[in-house]
Amino acid sequence: MAASIKIENASWIVTVDKNRRLLKDASIVIDDKGRIAQVGKAKDLRGEPAEFIIDAKDTVVTPGFINCHMHISYSHPIRGIFPDDMPQQAYLQLVFQLQKAMTPDEEYYTSLLAMAELLRNGCTTILDPGTAKSLPKMLSAIEKSGIRAIVGKSFANKENPLSMAVTDASTAARETERVIEEFNGALNGRVTAWAMPFSPEYCTDEAIRKVEEIASARKVGTTMHVANSEQACETFRKATGLRPIEFLARQRLLSENTLLAHCVSVNDSELDALKTNRSKVVFCPPVAVRGTGITKTGKFPEMIARGIPVGIGNDAANSSYYLDPIRAMYLASVLFKEARQDRRMIPPESAVEMATINGAKCLLQDDDIGSLEPGKKADIVLHDTRRPEWRSLFNPLNNLVYSADGRGVRDVIVDGNVIVRSGRIISFNDEELYDKLQAVGEDILQRTGIHFDSRWPVF
Repeated sequence: MAASIKIENASWIVTVDKNRRLLKDASIVIDDKGRIAQVGKAKDLRGEPAEFIIDAKDTVVTPGFINCHMHISYSHPIRGIFPDDMPQQAYLQLVFQLQKAMTPDEEYYTSLLAMAELLRNGCTTILDPGTAKSLPKMLSAIEKSGIRAIVGKSFANKENPLSMAVTDASTAARETERVIEEFNGALNGRVTAWAMPFSPEYCTDEAIRKVEEIASARKVGTTMHVANSEQACETFRKATGLRPIEFLARQRLLSENTLLAHCVSVNDSELDALKTNRSKVVFCPPVAVRGTGITKTGKFPEMIARGIPVGIGNDAANSSYYLDPIRAMYLASVLFKEARQDRRMIPPESAVEMATINGAKCLLQDDDIGSLEPGKKADIVLHDTRRPEWRSLFNPLNNLVYSADGRGVRDVIVDGNVIVRSGRIISFNDEELYDKLQAVGEDILQRTGIHFDSRWPVF
């Protein structure tokens, strides 16, 4: 059971509550069940007792950041090896080939290091879209790290260029049901399990329908990769006569429990379908910005204007290269300002909502996380403002989105438990993983025979 905690004398608290209050000189009281008991002015909470006091002087306090699309289990050992001129399909084939070569223990260590990186950057909740081979090993990493997570088992039941194993719809449904029954609610509710068909390109409508029915019956969500480029949408249209989101809508495979990742290319009728079906979307700007055409085909400002919940994701460290939700917020805010030549596009307030309360809506958890309000779970980040990028400080949202990054994260609390203190993970020594992950990456490349040459000479 968590101890009661008081976060005292914060310079600013960004509540993201219903009134979007910014509180100056404020405090938060967390009860011994890991939930927020009170949020208010420091002077009004001065006499409130707690077992553990955190001095929040010179900090900005925010909700924990929510990463709605984060491949966690394979990316760190192969981070930084792919040249930019490699065709996308060839790149993805190699990613999956390298992932297949990983052992369960290697998956554990790379998952744990990825979670450490995320936590140190203020991310308290992740959705891994089902590509872990060993879910028990991932659960062990989640338990050790203290992060909140949604997990599942991705599948394909069409032949695909990624060399993903092909299963039939009934087998996919049985495996999805097993995973949800085994993992949903694990670690005292810190873990949720969803249905995770890979994409409409690689899954039949029958298979998607079967797993969605299972998820709906258990009151959890379904997520899949959709429309990650205009080229992908055009290829799908030529094969089916419809664009991917149009296809899902036509087959009645969109609902309020559906979360679509990427959605780089979306037209107006697809926006209508998303709105009508109350579906959710994840914007992954660190990957989208790498040549997908996002600034030409993206409709994220329109989604936000229509009230479609849009969350934010880092995707995977082998493709985005960094797992910092604050840097992702920055990209989300500035990309469409340049594309539309309109500085009003996606203001910092909207970017913060994407990483907090709207991310919580995407994960169907906004009753519990995403804002700092009494009754909600205590997932909280303290940002150290005694740093140059935070000064001068008059509007914490502007500083957070436009100036800061994860290096300013001081303390992180998940479920009422302090996970990061003074910038360090306290439940384990993540620095011990650095050499281990280097050796894992070198061993995987040796086992597979895959190698990448530097464009510059290495001596």
